[in-house]
Amino acid sequence: MSKERALIKRHSKIRYIAILLLVLWLQTGFSQHLIINSGWQFSKDKTSWETINIPHTWNAKDAFDDEPGYRRGLGFYKKQIYFSNVQKDNIHYLKFDGINQEATVYVNGQLVGDHKGGYTAFNFDISSFLNYGTYNLIEVTVDNSYNEDIPPLDADFTFYGGIYRDVELISLPKQHFSLNDFASDGFYVNYINVSKAEATLEIEALLKNDANVDKNAFLDIQLFDENGKAVQLHTERLKLPAEASNKYVINLPKIYGPHLWSPDHPYLYTLKLSLSENGRLLDTKQCHVGFRWLKVDPEKGLFLNGKPLKLIGVNRHQDYQGLGNAVPVNLQTKDIETIKNMGANVIRFAHYPQSQELYDMCDKLGILVWTEIPIVNKVTDSKAFFETCLNMQREHIKQYINHPSVAMFGYMNEIFLRLAFDNKSSDEEKEHLKTVTLDLAKQLEDLTRTLAPNHITVMACHLNEVYNTTGIADLPMLLGWNLYFGWYDKDIPDLGIFLDEQNERYPNRSMFLSEYGPGADVRIFTKTPKKFDFSLDYQLKLHYSYFQQIIERPFMAGMTAWNFADFGSEFRGDAIPHVNQKGLLQYDRTPKEVYYWYKSVLDKNKPYVHIATDYLSGITLLGNETYPIEIFSNQDEVSVMLNGQHLGNFKTENGITTIDIPFLNGKNIIKATSGSTEDAKTVDVLRINALDFKDFNRFGINVGSHFYFTDKEHQITWVPDQTYKRGLFGHFDGNVFNLSQEKHQGIPYNIKNTTSEPMFQTMLEGCTTYKVDIPKGNYKVSLFFVEPQIKGTNNLYSLKASEETTENKNQRIFDVYLNDKLLQSHFDMASEYPEKYGITKTGIVSIRNDNGLTVRLKSIVGQPVISGILIEKIN
Repeated sequence: MSKERALIKRHSKIRYIAILLLVLWLQTGFSQHLIINSGWQFSKDKTSWETINIPHTWNAKDAFDDEPGYRRGLGFYKKQIYFSNVQKDNIHYLKFDGINQEATVYVNGQLVGDHKGGYTAFNFDISSFLNYGTYNLIEVTVDNSYNEDIPPLDADFTFYGGIYRDVELISLPKQHFSLNDFASDGFYVNYINVSKAEATLEIEALLKNDANVDKNAFLDIQLFDENGKAVQLHTERLKLPAEASNKYVINLPKIYGPHLWSPDHPYLYTLKLSLSENGRLLDTKQCHVGFRWLKVDPEKGLFLNGKPLKLIGVNRHQDYQGLGNAVPVNLQTKDIETIKNMGANVIRFAHYPQSQELYDMCDKLGILVWTEIPIVNKVTDSKAFFETCLNMQREHIKQYINHPSVAMFGYMNEIFLRLAFDNKSSDEEKEHLKTVTLDLAKQLEDLTRTLAPNHITVMACHLNEVYNTTGIADLPMLLGWNLYFGWYDKDIPDLGIFLDEQNERYPNRSMFLSEYGPGADVRIFTKTPKKFDFSLDYQLKLHYSYFQQIIERPFMAGMTAWNFADFGSEFRGDAIPHVNQKGLLQYDRTPKEVYYWYKSVLDKNKPYVHIATDYLSGITLLGNETYPIEIFSNQDEVSVMLNGQHLGNFKTENGITTIDIPFLNGKNIIKATSGSTEDAKTVDVLRINALDFKDFNRFGINVGSHFYFTDKEHQITWVPDQTYKRGLFGHFDGNVFNLSQEKHQGIPYNIKNTTSEPMFQTMLEGCTTYKVDIPKGNYKVSLFFVEPQIKGTNNLYSLKASEETTENKNQRIFDVYLNDKLLQSHFDMASEYPEKYGITKTGIVSIRNDNGLTVRLKSIVGQPVISGILIEKIN
C-alpha cells in the first residue's frame, strides 16, 4: 500500500470515530436537529383551536368548492416546546422550510421576526427569547392575503395559506456553521475549471462564534466517491473571532480524471465538512458534489460536459389532490421518480422553489433543474416589492446552489401578461410599468449572475412582442417561451413558424420552449380531436407535433411540457372546475395516455410497449364502425392480437402506431408485443345496429359534441352527436355553440349542481328538432340544459382580452316537447337559474308507433339550447 493510501485510510478511521462521537453527542441532546411537525394548534380566529400536524393548509377544501374564491387571510399556529436547563449554553434556531406567504413569529409573547415570501426557507435565532427548565410558547401568524409588495401578485395557480413544509428546531454549540446567510446551510461549493481531465473544488464556509472569546478550531473537509472511498482529505486550522461570523475560502487540490455528472450517469461524490475544537466535534455539514459544466449556444442548443443535449422534460407544481400544497415529502419524491421513469432529463420547478428533498432526488436520478422565484404576470412599482424580490432571489440561490442538478436560476414568468390585457391604464402608465419591470429584471439578472456564476440565467415569456420591444428578452442567458399554439393561439404547426422567425430576428439569442400543452380530461375521448375539446386524443396530437418540431430545430435548447400533473387553480372552470388540466398525469398522479407516449420516445433503457386504452370506457360503436387506438413503443415494430386473432405487425413512427380496431360486442382483449415485452388490455364495447334496447337499457347522447364522455355521475358513457341518421339518432338543425370562433368547446365555466361539466359545457344552439329512432315501449327521457351566456368567472389564462358574453337576462325562452307532450313551457334558464347551473328536465314517454322519439324545442325568444339526452327503457 502506498504512503498516500495509508494516510487516507488513517484519516478515514479518524473521521469515522469523529462521526461516531457526533452521533453520541446528538443522542445526549447537546446538538439537535429536530423536525417538530406534530401537535400544533391551529385557529382561524384565535378563538376556536384544533390540533393539526405540519404540513398544513387551510385551503385544501375551499379552493375546490362551488363558491367563488377561497380563504385568503390570517391563520394562527402555536406549539409548546420544553427546553431543559442543560440547553442553556446552546444556540437555538427555529427554521421554517415554507410558509405561504407572510409569517410573523413570536416566542413567549415576544416578537422574534417576520418573513415575506411563500416558497423559500427562513430561520430565527430564538435563544434570547427562551426560558429554560420549562415549556416555551411558539406562535406563528400566517397571512396569505393579497399583498402588492409580495410576489406572486396574480397567477394561474392557487395560493394556499399555511405552514406547508417542515418546521425544524436546531440547537447548536456556540461555534457552528452560520445559519444567518439567508437560511442557507452556511457553506457553498464552487466548481473551478471543471473538465474531463481535471476539476477543482472551492469551499466557502461561513463560521460563527457566539462565544465572547476567540476560539481556535479545525475545519476538516472530506470528499468521498460514490462507493464511500475517500478521494480528498483536507484540514484547515482556523481562528474564530468572538461574537462574529466570518467567511473562509478553501481551495482543494485538483482532482484528476473526475467522474462527470449527467442525466445518463448521475455520478455523485459526497462532501463532508466537520468543525471541531480541541478534538471535540462541534458541527457537521454534507452535500452532493457532481462535476459537470454547461453552456448554451444560440444555433446549436445546450451542451453538457461538452456534448449537445436536447432537454426534454416537464414543469411541476407542488400541490396534490385533496391536500393542496401541504403534501408529505414521500408523495413529492415519487413525482421525481415518475418524471425520471418517463425518460425526462430536465424539470422546471414552476413557478417557485420547491422542497429541498426534490432537488436531492434530481441530483441522484440525473435530472437537470430550472428553478425560479414567483415573480409572475406583473410587478409593483414600489421599493418594498423590489426589496422582497431581490431577497427572494438571494434566499433562492443561497439555499439551492449546492445541488449539482440545478443548472438554471430564473426570476420572472410571463411578466407582461397583465399589461398585455390591461384596458384601463393609460399609455403613459403602461410605458412606465414597462420601464419599472425592465429595471427590476436587470437587477435580478445582475444579482443572479453574481451569486451563481456557473449557472444559466433564465426567464419565461408569453406570446407577445412586448418582450422584444422592451429588450427584456435579451437579458437572460436562455430565454424561455411559453407557447400554446393550437390551444390559446392559432394552430399546432405555427409553433415552428414562430420559433424560426424569432431565431432569424435574434440569431444571438438562446431559446427554450418553457411551457406548452392543452388541457385534457381522461373522461373525454374522440375519433376527431379538436382544439379546446379537452380530449386525451388532442393532447396526444399536440404533444406529438410539438416534440417533432423542437427535435427538428437544433437551435432550441429543449422543452418542458406544461404540466407534469394537473394542479389547483381556483378560478378555472374547465372540464374539471378549479383544476388546470394540462398535466401529463391527473391531479392524483394517475398517468394520462400521453405520459406513456413520452416514455416510448425518451426511455430507451429497455423494450417498452403500452396500449392506450386505459380510459376507453363503455364505448358504443354503431354498425360496422371501427375505432382507432394508439400503441406506444420504443421498438420499430409491434405485433397486435385482438381476441386471440393476429391483426398484423405494425411499424411505429416516433414511438407510436395507430390501428383501426374492429371491436366485437362485449369484452375485447388486445395484446401487443414489441421486442421482448408485451402489454394486454381489455375493452368493453357496446356494438349496436339499431337502438332496439335489446343488449342495453340506457342510451346517452352528448348533444352538440364530437366526443365521448365517461360520466360517473350519470353512470354512462355519452356518445358523440351527429346529424340525423335513419334508424339511429341525430339533430335536424342547430349549430355547435362556442363562445368564440377559435374554440371548439362550448363554455369553459364551472357548472354548478353537477360534476358532469363536459356534457353540460357543450351544446347545440338553434336546434328545434332532435330525433331518436327507438322502438315501441315506455321510456324515461331526461334532457340536460345550461344557459351559456350568463357570465362566468373571467379567465385571463384563456389569453383572450375579455369574455365574449353578456349579462342579458332574456337570452332565450322556449317550450320543450317530448313528441307531442309539453315537458316545459316558457323555459327561461337565465331568470330561473341566475348562475351557470346544470338543469335536468325529465318525462315519461310511451312510444306506440314506429315514429320513435322527437324532442322539439320551440323558440319564443332567442334560440334554444340543449346539452344532452338520456333515454332509459322502463320494463
